[in-house]
Amino acid sequence: MDQNSAPLWEAIENQINSMSVQFHIPGHKRGQAIPDEFKKVAGQNIFLMDLTEIPGLDDLHNPQEAIAEAQALAADLYGADRSYFLINGTSCGIVALIMSLCRQGDKIIVPRNAHRSVLSGLVISGATPIYYQPATLPYFGCLVGPDPAQIQDLLEKHKEVKAVMAVSPTYYGVLGDVTDVANICHRFGVPLLVDEAHGSHLRFHPQLPPDALTSGADAVVQSTHKTGGSLTQSSMLHLKEERIAPGLVTEALRMVQSTSPSYILMASLDLARLQMARQGKELLDFTLALTHWCREKLLCIPGVRLLSVEHLGLPGARYLDATRLTISLLERGLTGYQTAELLQKKYGVITEMADYASVVAILSLGSHFEDCSRLVEAIGQIVQLESGEPLVIPKTIAMPPPEVILSPRVAWQSSNQRILLKDCLGRISGETVAVYPPGIPVICPGEKITAQVLEYLFEVRDQNLKIQGPADSTLKSLKVVI
Repeated sequence: MDQNSAPLWEAIENQINSMSVQFHIPGHKRGQAIPDEFKKVAGQNIFLMDLTEIPGLDDLHNPQEAIAEAQALAADLYGADRSYFLINGTSCGIVALIMSLCRQGDKIIVPRNAHRSVLSGLVISGATPIYYQPATLPYFGCLVGPDPAQIQDLLEKHKEVKAVMAVSPTYYGVLGDVTDVANICHRFGVPLLVDEAHGSHLRFHPQLPPDALTSGADAVVQSTHKTGGSLTQSSMLHLKEERIAPGLVTEALRMVQSTSPSYILMASLDLARLQMARQGKELLDFTLALTHWCREKLLCIPGVRLLSVEHLGLPGARYLDATRLTISLLERGLTGYQTAELLQKKYGVITEMADYASVVAILSLGSHFEDCSRLVEAIGQIVQLESGEPLVIPKTIAMPPPEVILSPRVAWQSSNQRILLKDCLGRISGETVAVYPPGIPVICPGEKITAQVLEYLFEVRDQNLKIQGPADSTLKSLKVVI
């Protein structure tokens, strides 16, 4: 297809230039009712683009014209049979894929470090998860991608599963061998779904790891806004139709997306696709050059450890997206949390995330040399001024996922109560507890709280480790199913 057009954006431009009188939503009428404070910062033109499903602008939930053309161009560029614009983020795409493949009681293989939207998909569909634990890289304590041997073992044991899900790349830019995983899934007649939220840029440069769709995945969901140049909350779902019925995906998306989709978000997706088609490699050439400069400078600072390809080698850790800088100052006595706080408060440098071991800084299409220089200088200053005794990642208990007693849906819908942690032995959890690092949930809704799990949770509480999931962040209590 001719990738030099942006049909949805062009339709919006035509509507703006028509100067027609508006007796349709949105109520601000070309920004006339927008508060002055908002317009002072945003300007006026952005509100002209905030339109709705009027003639000439098509309908996201039944695309026939401009949106259909824009999605077809995206499918052509990304190598999909069909692509969908998402205005509720990658989360809604993940939920829709699970809904389209799983019904009440069906089983699906999912990574233990899956995004919380997977739990939403399990609750809505009624599917029962079969969890697998990705490995963690020593020293950095960060999660890797799926291990093909582990996936094959699970498929041999659970031949009735409806799908396998993987995270690739991880938040840290680590990828496994998706091709091997896809081939294994397909031998068992099972589709592979990939949460590729952090990988929308991979397809566009030969120095980057292979993208999941090229590697054989049946469906991928990408956060175009994270690495592809669109606005926050806009994503894409790319589908191969051999093993997944597109009609079911379409119906599921109608259930989880707004009936009043933002044309500003959809236009940003159309133009982000156009930009990558025209300039993707050129823009990434510059991004990668900045990345290599940062890496060279950071590695020259004593005590700085940077996640690099030499740290890989575990099953599930074959590739590294170089545009992710995972920086650890543990040797200088600083946790990732402390490093992130110092960067932000003292130097005005805000990183993407932090865990105990590291901070993660993302370089992308919009990065500039001045920004990178500021990051490198700030890290150098922190090492010089803030260093202390070396630290190690707290020792955690390695254990398999606990027994799944109830599906997440049943656990979600069941009556529950909050009880003291010491009284939870043998009970069924009503919420998730995940420790960072390593980020693998120790307990999920519907799972039995065993003695080993309870011992782990007490250790987490005693060491005051950072957790996500439970309403009581002190872990004095936990919600359990009655």
